[in-house]
Amino acid sequence: MSTPTTPAPGITAAPLQIGPHTVAPPVVLAPMAGITNAPFRTLCREFSGGKGLFVSEMITTRALVERNEKTMQLIHFDATEKPRSIQLYGVDPATVGKAVRMIAEEDLADHIDLNFGCPVPKVTRKGGGSALPYKRNLLRAILREAVSGAGDLPVTMKMRKGIDDDHLTYLDAGRIAVEEGVTSIALHGRTASQHYGGTADWDAIARLKEHVPEIPVLGNGDIWSAEDALRMVRETGCDGVVVGRGCLGRPWLFADLVAAFEGRTEAIARPSLREVADVMVRHATLLGEWIGDEARGVIDFRKHVAWYLKGFAVGSEMRKRLAITSSLQELRAGLDELDLDQPWPAGADGPRGRTSGNNRVVLPDGWLKDPYDCAGVGEDAELDTSGG
Repeated sequence: MSTPTTPAPGITAAPLQIGPHTVAPPVVLAPMAGITNAPFRTLCREFSGGKGLFVSEMITTRALVERNEKTMQLIHFDATEKPRSIQLYGVDPATVGKAVRMIAEEDLADHIDLNFGCPVPKVTRKGGGSALPYKRNLLRAILREAVSGAGDLPVTMKMRKGIDDDHLTYLDAGRIAVEEGVTSIALHGRTASQHYGGTADWDAIARLKEHVPEIPVLGNGDIWSAEDALRMVRETGCDGVVVGRGCLGRPWLFADLVAAFEGRTEAIARPSLREVADVMVRHATLLGEWIGDEARGVIDFRKHVAWYLKGFAVGSEMRKRLAITSSLQELRAGLDELDLDQPWPAGADGPRGRTSGNNRVVLPDGWLKDPYDCAGVGEDAELDTSGG
């Protein structure tokens, strides 16, 4: 890729050990609904040179146990994906246990991550995602079922600081995770009420690392560049980073991350619009091959257009046109009308994706009355679809 810039000197980071799997450098692609499917993971892995850990989008345990058709497609891994990493969402310990045993017995993955960080209302209103760690005994029961059912597969978890500033749970949850045999913890330095607004609290990541020195702690939140990732490790002492919104429309960020964590100070490329356009077409092509229908692949790609084009001089009408394309030919033709010789723009770095904050967290009735009572939470709280 062209137009290189010289980054700040990197650091040589220790490999991350996830059970039998060595992740070097310690860089993880965050699970993102509708984003981190097999095609996007392929792109990120290609840019990383196959280094790092790339996690599937969220899979609902109930849907997996019931072998929902969409869910079974979402857990498809390319033959080159090693280790195969699935993130599960569940609220009922028994259903989580069934799903984990199914993965282990049928060799569906090599690593299981549990979602306790999702802040969207359809998840939290059922007591799931970032709402669940408030119920300490329920969290413990789920982790116990998962670890026992996984056999030799490592189980990790991703969580937020808590529901809001008055209901922080991450330190208690971290201690429970250690006691139940979880292999590592990733902390997004925001509460559920913050969603993706404001600034991630990296100090909380440092506090969690001090609180659970027995296992690796990974930091997540506001990593928009390789320099951000290095700074997080320096400032928090965390063992690795989890990158989510920072790679939207920028799968080549993983090349930067690998170079930085390996301590290489050679120039890091910044792609021209021509190179970005080529990646866009490849991304849409991979989606069509994965879905089995070119038009559906291009339609699914539409959500990525604005992220890829951020900062480039592309008129609003052309942006709209590219965002409603229905074929690879149409997408390529539209891109070819742009000034493809544009260099990487200064405005292309920084926050991307959703930024809303200060939201009321939708919870089950009476959820906050007792942090230990699990009454009323059962199998009906499981979502029956995945990727949400």
